[in-house]
Amino acid sequence: MADAPERISSVCLFCGSSNAARPEFLQAAADFGRTLAAENVRLVYGGGGIGLMGASARGCHEAGGSVFGVMPDFLRKREVLYDEVETVVVTSMHERKMLMYEASDAFVVMPGGVGTLEEIVEVMSWRRLDLHAKPIVFVNLAGFWAPFVALIRQTVEERFTPPWVPDTFTVVDTVAEILPAARAMLTRPVTAFL
Repeated sequence: MADAPERISSVCLFCGSSNAARPEFLQAAADFGRTLAAENVRLVYGGGGIGLMGASARGCHEAGGSVFGVMPDFLRKREVLYDEVETVVVTSMHERKMLMYEASDAFVVMPGGVGTLEEIVEVMSWRRLDLHAKPIVFVNLAGFWAPFVALIRQTVEERFTPPWVPDTFTVVDTVAEILPAARAMLTRPVTAFL
């Protein structure tokens, strides 16, 4: 089995880049950024300055935290590069995801759209294939991730997914629970890779 990181010093955040998101979602993203700064944990994110992405980066940066963004060149205008923090501009989405993955000890998923789903499903698939043992935490603000978690459980019930896969992620309801849940996962045993 893949080894889990010894500690969490860098967290990758997957989330939406829409400014039309609910104000409470934007506030939670900013609060998470501030929490990372207070805990001296680096934020790794998609490099954008809008939506939950931008709120989290601004929250972390303005609180004195470390932020590392990764932005594909073709998205620079659409996701509005946040120039105040260290950002690497890459050529493709694949390069973006790999760099974010390699720079992180854990993954946090806040509300988002198809892009957010695509990012976390790939990380979950890699976990299923035993390519990593990094914690995955879904932040279920206002029940946002409940349908997705139900779908994963349905794939288990229908025998498309091994029954241990839901043990590779955890779901929390508040920002305050995110880092403690991720840290707890570092020592949580998971059934052997099948």
